[in-house]
Amino acid sequence: MAALRIGTRRSILATTQSGHVADALEALGTATELVEITTDGDRSQAGGVPLTGAPSTGVFVSALRDALLAGEVDVAVHSLKDLPTYSTEGIVLAAVPPREDPRDVVVARDGLTLGELPPGSKVATGSPRRVAQIEALGLGVELVGVRGNVDTRIGRIAEGTYDAVVLARAGLARLGRADEATEVLDPLQVLPAPGQGALAVECRSDDTATLALLARLDDAGTRAAVTAERTLMATLEGGCAAPIGALAEVADGDEGPELWLRAVILSEDGALSLRRSASAALGADGASWAADAAKLGGDLGAEMLADGAAELMAQLTQPRGEQSRPTDSNSHPSARSAEVPNP
Repeated sequence: MAALRIGTRRSILATTQSGHVADALEALGTATELVEITTDGDRSQAGGVPLTGAPSTGVFVSALRDALLAGEVDVAVHSLKDLPTYSTEGIVLAAVPPREDPRDVVVARDGLTLGELPPGSKVATGSPRRVAQIEALGLGVELVGVRGNVDTRIGRIAEGTYDAVVLARAGLARLGRADEATEVLDPLQVLPAPGQGALAVECRSDDTATLALLARLDDAGTRAAVTAERTLMATLEGGCAAPIGALAEVADGDEGPELWLRAVILSEDGALSLRRSASAALGADGASWAADAAKLGGDLGAEMLADGAAELMAQLTQPRGEQSRPTDSNSHPSARSAEVPNP
């Protein structure tokens, strides 16, 4: 039997993540082969072209999906946070394996935390979501853009270019470098991106044999969590470049499993923010969890739109020169926050 061809980006992190999927399939008795694909996102990184401000949702995904539809690979592995929330005809999300820690981390000089960095310190991140939430903390640090792989970003601290970088803990953990983080950011302060820490394993929708095989890698709790987060993001009509954070977790309730979802949407400078949370009961088994999660994410997204998120989203889509910069976030109807209970 021919080996199952797994399409992956060429970066060290991407091939490591795809290798984890390959290992899981090998453990089920299936031979695999990694096939490296260069994506438009990789080419733009190599050329120093910034993604911020561009339609970056899915920029790392399309080349892998093209290879899948062309029959060049049988499976494609993505970081789930990179996937557009809309589907692609002929392709199905066949498995979402157990999630790594979804939180963000700081890697800083001298082992410092964000709060210990002196005012004016340069903190690098390529994420508007992280920029907005860190700005909202009022720490007085200077947020600067950064591109490149993990080695490049962390290396610029030793060079003295930056005092700290903010990264996803999941990537460091998968590379065996989690101990380099000097602080793990509390989601009550900095919520991760929807889907962060999870992998997406796709295949062709008509490949029934591969679909059945990949279904054995699917984790019901992880799929429910990321479904709630991504449905909320789709309801808010925000791509991965929008300052939207969301985190869902399955917890034990008094009457069975529950799904807790917390979310935030912010203006680009963090001056305005809207935070909400909600929960929903889950069925006795995992079969209905994805549907329950989608309803929770959609309902919370609709509530946030009604409470002012629509105004924030409208501001984000305005040309930069036309955006207002209020001095008092509490005076704006969308500048509300809610205490978020820990699940």
